[in-house]
Amino acid sequence: MMKQLRHGAIRDLLGRRNVRTQQELAAALRERGFRATQATISRDVAELGLIKVHRNGAYVYALPPRLAEPEPSGEERLARLLRDLPVDVREAGLLLVVQTLSGSAHAIASALDRARWPEVVGTIAGDDTLFVAFSDRSSLHRVRKRLLRLIDASVGRADTPR
Repeated sequence: MMKQLRHGAIRDLLGRRNVRTQQELAAALRERGFRATQATISRDVAELGLIKVHRNGAYVYALPPRLAEPEPSGEERLARLLRDLPVDVREAGLLLVVQTLSGSAHAIASALDRARWPEVVGTIAGDDTLFVAFSDRSSLHRVRKRLLRLIDASVGRADTPR
């Protein structure tokens, strides 16, 4: 019940003012009587599918556009996020390290988890960095290529090296 109330408060807050960080979101929720840890705020951001949009010279949280269409698949959501956010993808052992805007890593991780790509063993997301784990190098390379195709297709830069 408390989670539903908090989610409603977040939706209302984002409709009324610009919120740039999870810390600002936590402070705004405290003003409304909600106490939430950083981990709770991070989960809320992912569960609500919050995105960052450019507004008044800054990147701020926003609710994703929800039309009368069904909930997008994990891969569709992932493609939208990669289209809308600056993303850098690097290899580190059997991990892909994905860096993006502050507050956006959880949304990308959630979309990747929902896509259920068989090569992905798991994801861990911080504020602006996401780690994607693999059991072998060939799986890592397949997913890296797939992610880069989604990124490049979304910005029309199919030949851009990463």
